[in-house]
Amino acid sequence: MLDKLTPKQEALIPVYREKWRKIALSTERIDREKAAEAVKATYVLIGLEEPDVVFYDSPNAALITTLSQLAQEIDWSCDGGDLWGELGIYELPPANICHNLKDELYNQIGEEVSSQLHLELTTELKNIVVSPETYSQLWSELYRQLESQLQLEVEDAARMDCIQCELLACEASYYDFCISVLNCKHDEIVWKYFELVVKECGWIFAGKNICIVCDRPLHIRFDNQHRLHAEGEPAIEYADGFSLYSYHGVTLPEKYGKVHPQQWQAQWLLTEDNAELRRVLIQGIGYGRICQELQAIELDTWAEYTLLKIDAEVDEEAIYLLKMTCPSTGFIHALRVPPDMKSAREAICWVNWGIAPEEFAIQT
Repeated sequence: MLDKLTPKQEALIPVYREKWRKIALSTERIDREKAAEAVKATYVLIGLEEPDVVFYDSPNAALITTLSQLAQEIDWSCDGGDLWGELGIYELPPANICHNLKDELYNQIGEEVSSQLHLELTTELKNIVVSPETYSQLWSELYRQLESQLQLEVEDAARMDCIQCELLACEASYYDFCISVLNCKHDEIVWKYFELVVKECGWIFAGKNICIVCDRPLHIRFDNQHRLHAEGEPAIEYADGFSLYSYHGVTLPEKYGKVHPQQWQAQWLLTEDNAELRRVLIQGIGYGRICQELQAIELDTWAEYTLLKIDAEVDEEAIYLLKMTCPSTGFIHALRVPPDMKSAREAICWVNWGIAPEEFAIQT
């Protein structure tokens, strides 16, 4: 049993993490012939007959089309969960074929090495590839469109029965390292087809007689903290147009998302009811433009600082701002301060963590 990695083996961990990150976040169109071959082989490996493999350009198209067809075929008025159950999507062969492989690999390495690899490969890769917020955002958008087009709720059933290959890629990084670097013995056929499924498929809904395979997104965009993010374009975009707009991890409606934040309008704050979206709009527009476009009221001045108030109901409480004019560049900056500020001098003290502006100038 392997109890410790050599320095050379440890040095390869980031290499395998990066290899599977690229696979998990691939935006290449899937090769449908290879994908069908991989999916059918996994069914055979666990003793099932080869299914009919059906492809869709996005998970949204897969869910809406299959549920719509099924509803028409059975002419049955029921809730979404029952209708989803009629599809028989529950056996999950592509994910299940690795159960024995996992046990086989675990038996060849010590607990300490296993924990290290799980942490540095599987866990770190999941943090990079898919955060819980990312999944929640994408599923929320799927459900929104399902409800809009089919007036059905299939949230729990569809989410639980979906095989997300980016998650399988995180597990595959562990298996690949054990097999390729540590030379662990394994079932080569099982590993071959599991690896093929992960590399060749997008999301999968696998049933006994039919397997639905979705293509990958054309684009996936993140900010530097791995949150879904794009400005003026979708953060996730599929070939059939199904898209998700997101600003630093907050899902945006299309009316905001397709407009670059530089063109966002302060007046939108006056009609937006959602507090989280108002916060995002305020962050994207910036207090400087908000002051100008919503005609902030000047309450007090001290040196180059001005205390402003926006009376318009754009946030849960009145917005008080400290406007600061840079004496060297002339640039104007605006920083939000608590609404109990009574003067510009009090506000600049608050900004400087309680230090009076005269004292702050001496210290700096």
